[in-house]
Amino acid sequence: MAGGVVELVFHYLEKGVVLVLADLLSLITVSSCLFIKVPQINTIRKAKSSKGISIVGLCLELFSYTVMLSYNYIRDYEFLSYMEYPVLLLQEYALIYWAFKYQDLLGNRTQIFSVIYVIIATLIYLKLFPIIILTFLVPFCTPIGATSKVLQLMAILRTKDASSVSRTTWALSAFTNMTRIYTVYVQSFDKMLLTNFLISTLLSASVFVAASIYKKPKKA
Repeated sequence: MAGGVVELVFHYLEKGVVLVLADLLSLITVSSCLFIKVPQINTIRKAKSSKGISIVGLCLELFSYTVMLSYNYIRDYEFLSYMEYPVLLLQEYALIYWAFKYQDLLGNRTQIFSVIYVIIATLIYLKLFPIIILTFLVPFCTPIGATSKVLQLMAILRTKDASSVSRTTWALSAFTNMTRIYTVYVQSFDKMLLTNFLISTLLSASVFVAASIYKKPKKA
């Protein structure tokens, strides 16, 4: 038994240090997604304010995560290949709730859109939603994801107040996107994905820098 495990390990290491490092970084990236939004949620709750948070940016993120999860699910892809999306979505729901709460946006319009969202999500879960629509929407997720970050950056620069923005969340975002640059470069060298992660890294890092500059000191 032990000999078989050792042989398996040596066989895996034969891939080379570069690919083993890529696998390790992929594991770290997925693990980071398990709590990447938690610092932001806690920051809003403690401050009892979501000033400086882009509501439109959050909604765009929700759209992007939902489409990517739904597409992978309906296509019956292996769960491990997209397991970060359901975790990110659960955190996004909580983040949107608290952001909306402190901007007084939990009104009738939000409730109506929530019901529509649940209905569509149920159709997707039952695999009754047209796959052709999801296939059409998937290519838009990359620019939409970038746009959500740009909107967050603009919100901080406009209000000059990042007291409700978690630097930890954006630092983790920049780090995980940066690790994906390495893993994609080593494993597939997909130029579209490389461009996507490079842009995401730069934008997440920019939000982190802006949040650090405009982070107001805590009152004594």
